Formats: sequence, structure tokens, C-alpha cells
Amino acid sequence: MIDRESVLRVLEAYDEDALTIATIASHSALDVCDGAAEEDFRTIAVCEKGREAPYAKYYKARRGPEGRLVRGAVDEALVLPRFKDVLSEKWQDYLRSRNALFVPNRSFTSYCDLEAIEDDFRVPLVGSRNLLRTEEREEMKSYYWLLEKAGLPSPERIEDPEDIDGLAIVKLHHKVKKLERGFFTAASHAEYKEKSAALLKQGVISRGDLKAARIERYIIGPIFNFDFFYSPLAEPGDAAVELLGIDWRFETSLDGHVRIPAVQQLTLGEDQRLPEYIVVGHNSATLRESSLRDAFDLAERYVKATQEHYPPGILGPFTLQTAVDKELRFWIYDVAPRIGGGTNVHVSVGHPYGNALWRRPMSTGRRVAMEIRRAAETGRLAEIVT
Repeated sequence: MIDRESVLRVLEAYDEDALTIATIASHSALDVCDGAAEEDFRTIAVCEKGREAPYAKYYKARRGPEGRLVRGAVDEALVLPRFKDVLSEKWQDYLRSRNALFVPNRSFTSYCDLEAIEDDFRVPLVGSRNLLRTEEREEMKSYYWLLEKAGLPSPERIEDPEDIDGLAIVKLHHKVKKLERGFFTAASHAEYKEKSAALLKQGVISRGDLKAARIERYIIGPIFNFDFFYSPLAEPGDAAVELLGIDWRFETSLDGHVRIPAVQQLTLGEDQRLPEYIVVGHNSATLRESSLRDAFDLAERYVKATQEHYPPGILGPFTLQTAVDKELRFWIYDVAPRIGGGTNVHVSVGHPYGNALWRRPMSTGRRVAMEIRRAAETGRLAEIVT
């Protein structure tokens, strides 16, 4: 892991009156850039050639004579041959020359080598560099390990497919779409064998990934992805943990399946019958108020566990992805130790929870930018970067 002093030396050389907010141009980049624009920061979206149009053309920033933003949110679309080229010394030097603070998202850790991010990427990250690896399910000290240390509820793991004795979900990568999901469900070992054989035949999953898959008890209930924020800069008397918003997912082809009556589902061909679980969008949600205290309790316990086991702990945005059972119990099935994938639902309008807290439209992206602004104005930038 890059030593903290090295990052702080970079930060000391920055012009704090000319900071730029940068991020990988994918995932939740529009939220990051829109939020930065709301707080009067300039933005850099690091694009991969062929995928730059939304950032370089359709949401390109246009500023008036006095520099005031009048259209768009992306000041600079930095187009590279591949996302991972941002790790090169050339482009790191360029970002540092722009006084860039980098907001990590899932695309950053998916397209760029994680070890290089940890050891060689000498651009200050707004958030917790050492927690990014916990998102990898294969890691011994993954977020599952952290949830266990915190005593937080997560779905029961089933070690052997032969032990499946009720509805379970099998989590593994898609064979072709490497960054997507090859998930499937099964309620018995026989169903597991039947479905996995069909997906192997269709080329959706591989035998290697199937062998390494994580199998969990399926929680039947609605999905709530809680978009939280932890601020080390909280004023005395203010809560450091903030709930900014809640989102839930649209998944293909699962959502297409559930829109079809059961009698029609039974007529689907073999190659259509098994749904896939690839996330293609998000929508906004709210939670019954009597359950809000439970959501905050989950967040407080997660934050405390990260501070104990991964100091300095979580910084800035994080998402706890949960399912709620019929007893109104929350089960955390995934954790994003950085800005979540669904925060684009907050763009421009914020979210009821963030808005109610800050008395203005408050998206996750804007909250990140506001934290940077507050830190810069009080000489505390070192406390929010790693």
C-alpha cells in the first residue's frame, strides 16, 4: 500500500484554490461531475476511447465569459486508449499538474489493476484506498469478513452445492461479459446441476468460475441500497454518518422475466428461460421511517468495524446493499466502500434524505465536492484523502 506520507507530499504541492475533481468516466461519473459543478469545481472524466461520447459531447461543460458554468458538467474528457492507462506515470503526472483529487468508483477498480491502485497510483484518492480490495469476494478479508467482525447480518453462506436445501443464489462472473454477473438461483442440488449445466452450455458461465462461486441463502424481499456518507469533518454535535439516498436496481433479463405472466414464462425457449442479473439502471426509493433507525445502526457498526480493522476507516461515500425479509430484518448482501453505482438517481435533484439533511439539493456527488470544499477551506484535506 502506498505510504500515506507520499500522498500527503503530493497534496502539499497542490494549489488548493485550483483543485480539480477527477474520476473514471463510467459507473457514477455523471453524479461526481454534476456534484463538483454545483460546488464550483472543474472536472476531469477519464474516458476510454470509443466510450467517451456522453462525457466529451453530450455532457461537455460550456462556461460563460466569467467562467460560470452554463451547460453540462464535464470540463475535460481525458480520452485514453484504455481506462487502465490512467495508471501510467505520464497521466498521473498530468492529473497532479491539474491539482486533481480522484474519486474512485467500481469501474476504476474493475478496469485498473488493484495492486497498482494500492501501490503506485500517486494521485490523492477521496475515500479509503485500503478498503477497495474488500469488495473482491475472493479476498480472505473481504467485506463479508468485515460484516462478520461487526456482527452485521448477511445471508448464510452455503459451502457445498449438495447442501442447498432452499432457495439460494449462486454468485459468479459472467463468462463473456467479464465485468458482469453470471448469477443464478437454485432451491436444490438437482436444480443447481440442471441450471449450471444449461448456463455452461450457453456460454454464460465457466467451470472455473462456477467452482469458485459463492452460494448464499436467498433473502426474499425488496432491495434497498443505502447510499451513506461518513465525514471526519462533522461539526461537534452533528452526526458523522449521513444517509444521502436509497436506490434499487433494474436487472436484465430478470426484470423482463418478472413482467411476463407465469403461463408465458413457461413457453420460453431453453436459451431464454434462465434470467441473467446484469445491472442496467437504478431507481430511487424511500424507506418507512420506523426502519430508518435500523439502517443507521447498520452504517454505524460498519463504520466502526472499518476504523478498527482498516484504519483510518471508511471516508466519504459508501453503500450498503440490503434485502429486507418479511420480519423487516435487513440482510447486507453487498458493500461498496466507495461511491455506489446507483447514485446517478440523485443527479441534479439530490435525494429526499440528503436534501432534508442539508436543506438544498444534495446528491452523493455534490456531498463529495462539498466535503472537498470544506476540507480545503479549513486546511483539512489530508483528513479526507488516502
